[in-house]
Amino acid sequence: MPTGIGLGGGGKQNIFSGTQQLHLHGTVSRMGLIFKFRVIGLKPETRNLKLPEVTYSEAIEYLLDLTLFGSKLGLDNPRRLAELADSPHEQLRFIHVAGTNGKGSVCAMLESIYREVGLRTGLFTSPHLVSFRERMQVNREPIPEATLARLTARLRDKATEFPEGRKPTFFELTTVMALCHFAEQSCDIVLWETGMGGRLDATNIVNPLASVITNVGLDHTRWLGDTRAAIAAEKAGIIKPGVPALTTAIHPEALAVIRAEAAKYSAELTELGQAEETIDLPLAGRHQQTNASLAKAVVERLQAEMPVPPEAVRDGLAKVRWPGRLQVVRRGAQTLLLDGAHNAEGAAMLRRAIAEMFAGESPVIILGMLNEKDGAGFCAEMAPLAKRILLSPVDSGNSAEPSEFEAPCRAANPAAAVEFAESLGQALESCAAEPFVVVTGSFYLVGEAMEQLGLAPAPTQAELRLNDWGTARLSCRISD
Repeated sequence: MPTGIGLGGGGKQNIFSGTQQLHLHGTVSRMGLIFKFRVIGLKPETRNLKLPEVTYSEAIEYLLDLTLFGSKLGLDNPRRLAELADSPHEQLRFIHVAGTNGKGSVCAMLESIYREVGLRTGLFTSPHLVSFRERMQVNREPIPEATLARLTARLRDKATEFPEGRKPTFFELTTVMALCHFAEQSCDIVLWETGMGGRLDATNIVNPLASVITNVGLDHTRWLGDTRAAIAAEKAGIIKPGVPALTTAIHPEALAVIRAEAAKYSAELTELGQAEETIDLPLAGRHQQTNASLAKAVVERLQAEMPVPPEAVRDGLAKVRWPGRLQVVRRGAQTLLLDGAHNAEGAAMLRRAIAEMFAGESPVIILGMLNEKDGAGFCAEMAPLAKRILLSPVDSGNSAEPSEFEAPCRAANPAAAVEFAESLGQALESCAAEPFVVVTGSFYLVGEAMEQLGLAPAPTQAELRLNDWGTARLSCRISD
């Protein structure tokens, strides 16, 4: 795959070959839009470094061995690792998106809009549904296995420069890997989703064109705090001095924190609330209309930096793809709805969407969740809809015990049958004759369903181990 940065009329100069040192200043012209760029060449001592070759499976195995969390290190590690990798983020433009729910959807919408006008897009999201490579995409193409292996070898070498006990974590290394990939691929704009929180999230080493916060709900409370104000403070940590900020948060407690943070940094804040217009969108659910309104507002706010005509906004939104979110699948006479909702607010959005899309129908719900999720809150929202509930483990080492959800499901809907399945496959088989089935509770469960239903290629054995690692999506370092 070509690497390098576009030079005016489309010529390419490979800046990561390690054969020469470049210091370039200029502009890139793509589809009539002008972007400034600066390329920092490889350091002299690394120009001729020959790194050992690594296979894709070996790269995944190495990532599996990385520590999930560090302690009291803040953003020093990802900043240092990015610096050792020649600061690829300094070559890129970002829209940074945080929020409890909807941040991935907003990133996907923005990506589709900007690609519609011919920009080369980078998309960084987590978790993945089936393949780890989904997390880093250029023009919606997942990072190639060979590229991921090569960048892993490069960053593994850089990680040796960190002392024991302060080595880069999984998310820190993969965040910098994404930066390297996007810089190599000369991305014009990167849609940059936080992993968890924002203030101490490894993604927060960039200086974006805009800081975007979707909503603020109670999720990851062990790490982010157990009040909306505390969680909002973490998410508002992506706001930068003088950088415009936009939000659809509506809870007064959260909104007050976001407003204060924006005022502190002289960041112009746009508050959108819930969507009132109806947008032509292939993604179902009223909440996606709110996400689309936020994406449109971001594009409008950045017109001076990246002009996009109204028809491109319209067409980009009409073409957006984002699997695993209210995804309808037909299996013979059966309708399946796959949705990765995994907290109480996500469950409430899913419940409202089901009521709109399938009025009067009572589904069988297949539910599986990870540990440390608010299972009781989730069941309180979803169980009243169901005529039957199948509790399944998630194919992950971090799966919650299905028995944890029996009592809250029965309390929320005493009339529904509550049963247990040993696996998702068994759950799907046991309700094969049911007309309407909902699979929800975890993106990992939805990804497994997509694979079993033939909607996605099976993951490699190494990727299965990565999924089994379970908590690989978590991203921030603990700090006091």
